Amino acid sequence: MYRTATPRASESAIPAEALLSSFVQAGYVHAEPPVLQPAEPFLDMSGEDIRRSLYLTTDAGGEELCLRPDLTIPVACDYLKSAQAGQAAGFCYLAPVFRYRAGRPSEFLQAGVESFGRDDKAAADAEMLSLALKATETFGIRDIEIRTGDVALFTALIDALNLYPVWKRRLLKDFNRKANLAQDIEQMTLASVTRPNEYAGVLAALAGSDRKAALALVADLMSIAGASSLGGRDVSEIADRFLEQSTLQGGAFPADALRLIQRFLAIGGEPDEALADLRALTSDAGINLHPAIDQLESRIGFMAAHGIDTRSIRFSTSFGRGIDYYTGFEFELHAKSNVSGNGAEPLVAGGRYDGLMTQLGSPAPIPAVGFSIWVETLAQARGGAA
Repeated sequence: MYRTATPRASESAIPAEALLSSFVQAGYVHAEPPVLQPAEPFLDMSGEDIRRSLYLTTDAGGEELCLRPDLTIPVACDYLKSAQAGQAAGFCYLAPVFRYRAGRPSEFLQAGVESFGRDDKAAADAEMLSLALKATETFGIRDIEIRTGDVALFTALIDALNLYPVWKRRLLKDFNRKANLAQDIEQMTLASVTRPNEYAGVLAALAGSDRKAALALVADLMSIAGASSLGGRDVSEIADRFLEQSTLQGGAFPADALRLIQRFLAIGGEPDEALADLRALTSDAGINLHPAIDQLESRIGFMAAHGIDTRSIRFSTSFGRGIDYYTGFEFELHAKSNVSGNGAEPLVAGGRYDGLMTQLGSPAPIPAVGFSIWVETLAQARGGAA
């Protein structure tokens, strides 16, 4: 449901209402999704791990429901059900969300903006950052640290390298999980040592195979054995594990690819400096990352056009927010003074998530970008800055 009325008062009433009003004035329609939501989209997007944080129930028909833990997915689902689906449209919100947080209130206020269907992606990305910065200014916070990255650059790099499919999937999956990515790279630096393996015949049969072939082989073997799972793993999980072991048995990760990944992940600083380093990397390595780099350059230009001092932005090729559905630009805004007492928690965070709309049921891809605001964290920072 969408409307443009003023939200109900909250403990941060004046700045929060001013925040929402500023979004509405900028052309974003006030959205108010129902508090009770189907649980499946949240579990599908974030995995079963999020279940521990959800407040769940089941309706009379057996559908699993939850109190909304976030507003991005509900707003996106409402948009996809509307007559505007596929068209350019923007929405804003200010409402409570419900998520278990140890030692902290499980109900808290979230504000934000979501922009759907815009093909001018670089301009839309820059507009999101501009609106996010204005949100912090509404709360009187101007000393902001801007952290940005772009997962599309890493995706383009991995796609350009001549890697086994299993390594590509693993690296892309683990990019937003820094500890996992670090483990991947550490494992790559070690030459594989062939060890006796009770599944050596299977590993040899899978050498160089793609995932489809691996799934077929493992399914056949398990069918012969009369089993549907092994050690709690299903066919796809077992196939992925066998593929990984087969790849490792085949030899060490290509040294030139590893050096290139490490060089890429070390790039950071002011956006213009990072841009120059990225172009030098592509030239030295002879790989084509130009579309992703051009998008970054265009975004930087639009940020400057919004009056953002791009020299104040910290860009890092290794920056990721730990959310799987991001596909491009990502950012976080932090208070430099750290008055909230929690340096790890951003005031505002968001990014581009073009793949989410098809995952939620759209028959065709729809560009999407947005951000969320933790109102209580902003209010705390505002109080400390006063």
